[in-house]
Amino acid sequence: MRIVIAGGHGQIALRLERLLAARGDEVAGIIRKAEQADDLREAGAEPVVLDLESASVDEVAERLRGAEAAVFAAGAGPGSGATRKDTVDKAAAVLFADAAVKAGVRRFVVVSSMGADPGHEGDEIFDVYLRAKGEADAYVRGLNALDWTILRPGQLTDDAGTGLVRLEARTGRGPIPRDDVAAVLAELVDTSATAGLTLELISGPAPVSVAVKSVAGN
Repeated sequence: MRIVIAGGHGQIALRLERLLAARGDEVAGIIRKAEQADDLREAGAEPVVLDLESASVDEVAERLRGAEAAVFAAGAGPGSGATRKDTVDKAAAVLFADAAVKAGVRRFVVVSSMGADPGHEGDEIFDVYLRAKGEADAYVRGLNALDWTILRPGQLTDDAGTGLVRLEARTGRGPIPRDDVAAVLAELVDTSATAGLTLELISGPAPVSVAVKSVAGN
């Protein structure tokens, strides 16, 4: 498969790129800064320099043509202000989804956040973030041209992955290593039977492949 990842230099994205490249997929990662390119090459991915905050739908669609799947893993990051929650976590996700439709890429996986909700109240930065992610998720859900899956991990950690997770429509809160999030994403990209599902993810008792097959109904 050819898979294009938005936010290609993110902590989860770099892990995902390594997994996909190792299994023989062709991976491209969209990055904002040219100096990040070597990190992607080291992970086995083709770097694509493009700023999703200023690019047009046509420009992004051009980078997506020929792909079998797209993953939105971009984020403004914890140090960013409220404005970039809207321009990256919401607007860039909407742009990437529209570009996937235009490019004819049906399989579309979103890395969202547990608690994301367009109706979330509050004025703190994290409240704005959860609202922006929720609005982006709602937009993607409305696109019938995409076979979308939305993944909402719990509290992200840098602990070594265990390969054991809980993946359900509702899991309740809990931690999850970024390694295991990437492993789940690698399975989801390959499993269109999970299309139309919004899934929460925390550490749990089931091996990743078993958890994904379970929610896919296999």
